[in-house]
Amino acid sequence: MRLVFLGPPGVGKGTQASAICNHFNILHLSTGDILRSEIEDKSHIGLEAKSFMDQGELVPDTVLLKIIQNKLNHKNAQNGYLLDGFPRTIPQADGLNQILLELKQALDIVVSLDANEEELVNRLIKRSLDSGRSDDSPDIIKQRQRVYWKQTAPLLEYYKNLNLLKDVNGIGEIEQITKRILKAID
Repeated sequence: MRLVFLGPPGVGKGTQASAICNHFNILHLSTGDILRSEIEDKSHIGLEAKSFMDQGELVPDTVLLKIIQNKLNHKNAQNGYLLDGFPRTIPQADGLNQILLELKQALDIVVSLDANEEELVNRLIKRSLDSGRSDDSPDIIKQRQRVYWKQTAPLLEYYKNLNLLKDVNGIGEIEQITKRILKAID
């Protein structure tokens, strides 16, 4: 099973990705987690990424595509994976398609989690109080929402045209949303 999760910041992609990965016993590849790990390690790629993330901007495609290619080539990705937070732009989706062609793989489904903006902002503000993430301040939250709708939302049409997109309501109890996702995947 090879999946992509799309949705605006705060919709619960990470929470749902963990549940779905456990259900299918596949690898969870969260670009956010990967980048935060690189930042914590103060690696070259991490410091470069941090300068963009702290402004609520997306990390450049070339950087992310290298990271994703390395992760998908790893043996622990051979049983399947869920990409959480990638791709975020049409050029990234095209780059992912190229990587998948080289690996002789294809995506099975792209899940788009939906929620209204006010709910998302409230979730992210609450998360920032719990996690202390630098990209969860109110100003950066609003900027991240704008970036999503401008740069990432076009992927919805892109994957719809490839007959891969499944829309799932991201509002409700965690278990309810997980059941909706599993139903969409079946």
